[in-house]
Amino acid sequence: MLRGVQVRVAVGDIDTFYLEEGSGDPVLLLHGSGPGVSAYANWQKTIPGLSGGFRVLAPDIVGYGSTSRPDDVVYSLRTWTDHVVGFMDALGVARAAFVGNSLGGRIALDLAERFPDRVSRMVLMGAPGVGMVITEGLNALRAYEPSLENMRTLLLDHFAIDKSIITDELVKIRYEASVETYDAYRAMFFDPRHAGNELGITEQQARSITTPSLLVHGREDSVVSPEVAWTMARLLPNADLHVFARCGHWTQIERAEEFTELVRAFLGAEEGAETLRP
Repeated sequence: MLRGVQVRVAVGDIDTFYLEEGSGDPVLLLHGSGPGVSAYANWQKTIPGLSGGFRVLAPDIVGYGSTSRPDDVVYSLRTWTDHVVGFMDALGVARAAFVGNSLGGRIALDLAERFPDRVSRMVLMGAPGVGMVITEGLNALRAYEPSLENMRTLLLDHFAIDKSIITDELVKIRYEASVETYDAYRAMFFDPRHAGNELGITEQQARSITTPSLLVHGREDSVVSPEVAWTMARLLPNADLHVFARCGHWTQIERAEEFTELVRAFLGAEEGAETLRP
């Protein structure tokens, strides 16, 4: 159960909602990009376990959750990264560790490339990278139309191997959030004014990112292929890789306790986690 606070802070003209719990070195949790996503939906099982040793901050990135959606915002990787940097500035956080799920992992990579002094370590889970292709899971995300049944089908078919984690409460939370943010979500990927699909990274870019990194992937991920994680682990100069067997795109939910312990060990270790180096 979350014991922290729900807060808002102005980041430029973006009224930014975030969750905060714990004290210590700051850790920012960056959620993914599916319909109905929010900091709470992604990180409700992660925050309690991390907050025992860290100041955990989990914002709703612009376009998602309860953060405002200004009419003139242009959704793109740069917009999302700049929003996160502005969020850090607003809270007086000079440097932090990052845990990024899917899109959040790609934002963390962009942060490490463009603002390396702001990123101490990063955990990239199910994140886009070199070799990323359109998968059946990604197509299903883009094709989603809001309804309880459609949300249930999407989550059951593409997010978890252990179907028991797709509870009625989770479906309801995601569905209700997807209705509220549906116009923004569709615009990100289908309106030519925006660039939500432009998440590519080159081999040269990846090789230039020296931030200590832990890649985490579900072996059965149907949204982002595990091959992407293997490729990135070979390219990033200071990256380890941990693959969860019988696990889909949501490692932080499907393998919640193991995931949180893995992240705690990596963020607290001097030389990185004891994980597989390809």
